[in-house]
Amino acid sequence: MAVGKEIRGKIKSVENTKKITKAMEMVAASKMRKAQERMRSARPYADKIRNITAHLSQANPEYKSAYMRTDSTAKAVGFIVVTTDKGLCGGLNTNILRAVTNKMKEVQTEGKAIQAVAIGNKGFGFLNRIGANVVSHATQLGDAPQLEKLIGPVKVMLDAFVEGKLDVVYVCYTNFINTMKQEPMVEQLLPLSADRLAQSEAEKSQYGWDYIYEPDAPSVIDELLTRYIEALVFQAVAENMASEQSARMVAMKAATDNAGTLIGELKLIYNKSRQAAITKELSEIVSGAAAISG
Repeated sequence: MAVGKEIRGKIKSVENTKKITKAMEMVAASKMRKAQERMRSARPYADKIRNITAHLSQANPEYKSAYMRTDSTAKAVGFIVVTTDKGLCGGLNTNILRAVTNKMKEVQTEGKAIQAVAIGNKGFGFLNRIGANVVSHATQLGDAPQLEKLIGPVKVMLDAFVEGKLDVVYVCYTNFINTMKQEPMVEQLLPLSADRLAQSEAEKSQYGWDYIYEPDAPSVIDELLTRYIEALVFQAVAENMASEQSARMVAMKAATDNAGTLIGELKLIYNKSRQAAITKELSEIVSGAAAISG
């Protein structure tokens, strides 16, 4: 029964695939919990340094950092594109890269050039394919992002902005909302807006003292703003990694469920073909016996 043997082979193949997707789902679930903890633990640092920086800049209003400059005449825009190193995570990368492409088209229609920093293999490959000017990149970050690996590529973009070569810098990543929902984000990183450094009344009262600057206010404020921007980029990478593991877990669960459904359908087809073959053999036996007796 050649047809039955072929179906059995398909069933065995799908069962093996189901085992792989189930294992990948469990691994992604474990990594997702760790990525979420890492993402949440990074938030207090960013909030604290934002509060200190905001109070310092308000305490010294005569100095305005280059990171807050809004009168640039540069004809170039920077993009920091955060994606994953690996695939099999549903439409996560597709969604953020579509949002990046749309934003880049808007920038190009304004007659401005594009410079990009790629964080993650998928974004790096995509930017190279569309011919974007990739000035630096960071790949193979692993399951836990290291700030040391991000500082170098990001500093290239920060230096270009401070030197007046870039008008605006955007950070593009996937924001983690919950296990089932991740949202692609294209946010303005530089120049730092007043909204980012705005403080509530409680935060203002918490930092109700003046400062003595050493060596001077510009050095201290610029250094703090640099650390704050690096924290924002690190937070974006941490959010993207949590989104990646969540999306991969959901995708592998869907693949496992689909494999189970396919196995059930193949078994039904196999049983029907086997039953038909048995019925045919019985009918041939009965026909032969009737011919002999007749």
